[in-house]
Amino acid sequence: MDRSKRGSKHHLLVDANGTPLAARLTAANRHDITQLIPMVDAIPPVRGRAGRPLRRPIRLVADRGYDAEDRCRRPLRERGITPLIARRGDPHGSGLGVWRYVVEQTIALLHQFRRLRTRFDRRDDVHEAFMDLALCVICWRRLRGGYF
Repeated sequence: MDRSKRGSKHHLLVDANGTPLAARLTAANRHDITQLIPMVDAIPPVRGRAGRPLRRPIRLVADRGYDAEDRCRRPLRERGITPLIARRGDPHGSGLGVWRYVVEQTIALLHQFRRLRTRFDRRDDVHEAFMDLALCVICWRRLRGGYF
């Protein structure tokens, strides 16, 4: 368990291209499951054509840390999202790693910013502000066409 782990944890929800859609900062000893549904609800509506904007993804891919039937899969299905979550205890090789790579790549881009990789700030709001700024830079670089 992560009960005695110190520090903070960055939770990211990205699209298929690795563009950040929602992010949260929590204590390192918090379980990942507690942040999934609030992050899905925090996705902003997609701007574009007139009409009802697309607000939620069709599918959500997650790693084994989110494998809890009652706490993750059921609320996602109620929102019309198909959960693709690896099951604990099953052998590796489910093929979800191809999709998880996109999230891991975005987390690696986020941690290229030294101030986020090692937390020096005591206040959560300052660290979260730098995290939001870094995510803005990542989005700007993706829109510009470069990743680094």
